[in-house]
Amino acid sequence: MTVAVVQFGGSNCDRDAVRAFSHIGVDAERVWHEDGLPSDVDGVVLPGGFSYGDYLRAGAMAARSPIMDDVREAAEDGVPVLGVCNGAQIGCESELTPGAFTTNASARFQCETVHLRVENAATPWTAAYDEGDVIEIPIAHGEGRFEIGEDRYDDLVADDRVLFRYCDPAGNITDSANPNGSRGNVAGITGERSNVAVLMPHPERATLPDLGRSTDGQGILSAFA
Repeated sequence: MTVAVVQFGGSNCDRDAVRAFSHIGVDAERVWHEDGLPSDVDGVVLPGGFSYGDYLRAGAMAARSPIMDDVREAAEDGVPVLGVCNGAQIGCESELTPGAFTTNASARFQCETVHLRVENAATPWTAAYDEGDVIEIPIAHGEGRFEIGEDRYDDLVADDRVLFRYCDPAGNITDSANPNGSRGNVAGITGERSNVAVLMPHPERATLPDLGRSTDGQGILSAFA
């Protein structure tokens, strides 16, 4: 499988993603957003960073790049698409997934390793885990608070589209385990179809053993294997 890691002006996690994929045996290449999406890619990653300096809103300008038309078309064709951090913001702004990511409740940039509880193991993104598993993944964001209307949130839950929730080490969903104030401690969701997912934590930063931290992110990225 060849994964296209889309690089926008201000992206800064694209190289991390390519290296993480290489570690798990997946071919990945960086694709500049102005060049369009190659027709033969088998997967797409919208990486983290600060595309266009987060002007207007985080992800708002990148979402209007012409390459996102290609990404939406690929998603409709069943190609796996993953948005990470700024890529998650781009995914919501592009309406690949519902809701929005807004300023953290703390009004501070949060950079730490968090615990996530697997809510639905029956998706490509969570197939490596069991429901209820607790994994450790780093976060680094200032606008990671997931917001969505109550009715649409209820629909997400009813349709099993919540992938991960922030939790404590024992798997309890608590306010103190929520680093950004996200509704329902939501850390990641899918689109209407499970081949599309967005999440604020960085699985590519929890993949390489030589970083000296959890390698739990390998399970998420293995959706592309």
